Amino acid sequence: MDNTAEGQGASPPRIEQVRGELRAAPRTWLVTGAGGFIGSNLVEELLRLGQRVVGLDNFATGRRQNLHDIREIVGEEAWSGLRFVEGDIRDPATCAAACEGVDLVLHQAALGSVPRSIANPAATNQVNIDGFLNMLVAARDAKVARFVFAASSSTYGDHPALPKVEERIGRPLSPYAVTKLVNELYAHVFEGTYGIETVGLRYFNVFGRRQDPAGAYAAVIPLWVATLLGGGRCRINGDGESSRDFCYVDNVVQANLLAATTPNPGVTREIYNVAVGGRTTLNDLYAVIRDGLLPYEPRVAGVEPEYGPFRDGDVRHSQADISKARRVLGYEPQFSLRQGMPEALRYYVAQANAAAQTA
Repeated sequence: MDNTAEGQGASPPRIEQVRGELRAAPRTWLVTGAGGFIGSNLVEELLRLGQRVVGLDNFATGRRQNLHDIREIVGEEAWSGLRFVEGDIRDPATCAAACEGVDLVLHQAALGSVPRSIANPAATNQVNIDGFLNMLVAARDAKVARFVFAASSSTYGDHPALPKVEERIGRPLSPYAVTKLVNELYAHVFEGTYGIETVGLRYFNVFGRRQDPAGAYAAVIPLWVATLLGGGRCRINGDGESSRDFCYVDNVVQANLLAATTPNPGVTREIYNVAVGGRTTLNDLYAVIRDGLLPYEPRVAGVEPEYGPFRDGDVRHSQADISKARRVLGYEPQFSLRQGMPEALRYYVAQANAAAQTA
């Protein structure tokens, strides 16, 4: 089943308007987790738009190579707009230094992964809650205009209804989900108490370039690509009929720019789903990936996955209602799963080839 809504390909008017406004009047942005998957894509887009960017990362899960890639892509003139701070959001002084002179914060830094949080809940709490609070305090003290942060669809927990609507959540199913819910609560309180504008974006299963296929907690799409390219069989947790709302990273970049700049009354102190509004089963996802890899690696044809137990902390089905983001932010996803996958696969394959050459 792939009920993912097809994107339009061309940029919707609102985001193009925002890009034009930013080019005409550059701002200073802080991107935390700047060396990570989503953070590096945000840094690239902002530098392309001629913005002044502060990047913060400790490279616990981010990669220095992502920043090197951005430098090559945007060129030296745009790259000169980046001030990078290597440090940890668990350190209040580092957060304060990073926020100095900043207009807008895009907070992406976190210790992701449900399984990682189950294995080490204390570490997840320290980064995702203590670090988040440090960033809020630093942004408040620096008089940052708006604080946009990465929330998570895991917050919906055991609430069974589909599609997921922002105002209806269940009980969290993992320590990671608890931390992301606490982030939302803290942001709400900080705006009400201190007046700093906050916007939370609940991401749904983001994929795309610079998503790391390595490590024990790699996301499913790059992990399956790496497994197939390496001649292995992919493992599906459960029966493969669990479904997700897979969202290409460029949709997430769009949502962040809109959330940071939209002047609509009532836009802040709110949470918005960022997804496409569709559902794809893991079995169908596997078929899309395998078929997409055939031009690069014909021997994957006919390779079937293997199945294992359901994973602790996973929800059975996930699908977003994105009507609130459309209505308030002007968000319009440009890429469905099938539209984003070819570019993502090109990136993953190129990375695998590069790794093989240096091995």
